Amino acid sequence: MHRLLRGEVVMFGGFALAAAVTILLVMPQASTAVLTEVTQTASGPLGPADRDFLVKVRQAGLWEIPVGQWAQVRADSPRVKDVGMHLVEDHKKLDASVRQVAARLAVPLPDRPSPDQQRWMAQLATETGPAFDRDFAKLLRAAHGKVFAVVANVRAGTRNSEIRKFSGTAVTVVMRHMTLLESTGLVDYDELPEPPMPSPAAPAPAAVDPRRQP
Repeated sequence: MHRLLRGEVVMFGGFALAAAVTILLVMPQASTAVLTEVTQTASGPLGPADRDFLVKVRQAGLWEIPVGQWAQVRADSPRVKDVGMHLVEDHKKLDASVRQVAARLAVPLPDRPSPDQQRWMAQLATETGPAFDRDFAKLLRAAHGKVFAVVANVRAGTRNSEIRKFSGTAVTVVMRHMTLLESTGLVDYDELPEPPMPSPAAPAPAAVDPRRQP
């Protein structure tokens, strides 16, 4: 009798486990759906690129503010110290704005930098003097180049008026930071990604001879 009960318990446990796995497999992933769907807001449609833009702006501040503060004590170059100070000031303002915009549009924001940004921070945290100066300029200039493309594309094509306005501000800030970082004289342009190859031009429409018009 006891062996029979134990067998029933094991069998029931097996069925329960199988049912749980089945439920997990067939249930839709809510987080993925939220990231890929287009939602309607008071300022217009909000798409995945709009939400990704807000996340990237937030994450930029989460690593550039502390790194800019590190420049005040770790850098050797007075110009790097000055650039770091400007980055901190600008990102504090931009971070306050992105949190306000995200709250109005119901977009959740991260509270930590991306894995790549955390790795760059770990590298800079071990450096001082000229080594810090060089890698500060190198890492931050490369990062700004990548995010500039994202921000510019969103500004060019978003359907949301609030995102359009805020992305215009972000474009100005990112461009200003690239220029500041280049002013250190430490940016190696040969290490930056080359611009993408242009797409083949579409054939021009054939000219219509007005004399052949019906």
